[in-house]
Amino acid sequence: MSKATRATQVLDRAGIAYSVHAYAYDPEAPRIGLQAAEALGLSPDRILKTLMAEADGKPVCVLVASDREVSLKRLAAACGAKSAAMLKPAEAERITGYHVGGISPLGQKRRLPVLIDDAALSAGHDEIYLNGGGRGLQVRLRPADLVAVLEARVVPLT
Repeated sequence: MSKATRATQVLDRAGIAYSVHAYAYDPEAPRIGLQAAEALGLSPDRILKTLMAEADGKPVCVLVASDREVSLKRLAAACGAKSAAMLKPAEAERITGYHVGGISPLGQKRRLPVLIDDAALSAGHDEIYLNGGGRGLQVRLRPADLVAVLEARVVPLT
């Protein structure tokens, strides 16, 4: 598997320090983020999962710790919307240009608003992991760098 992806290219262009970590991806895993944490020997709160949702019909990218669940009510409120829902896998793939299990918030086909759960960044980790743009590929970087490169809003979502 190539370690150069659209996601890593975004980090390279932004001059952000990161490292790439490959693991044996299990397409049958019920929760991909938790499987990645186990495969890499990390606590689940260090791995952020990328979720694709919509708020009042507009797509949004959401990052939460792999062991947490998004509150759709909080997501809608954070977006100033009346309702929020998770996108169907095929729609998420169409919008991002990535395959489910390999969706990164970095390097998506079009730039979407990104929300990061405040609990995911309040654990005090110097570095966190997120999908690097391919199944079985994680990138490790500093939380502040992630927020900056994504121009993300950090809000309560879980």
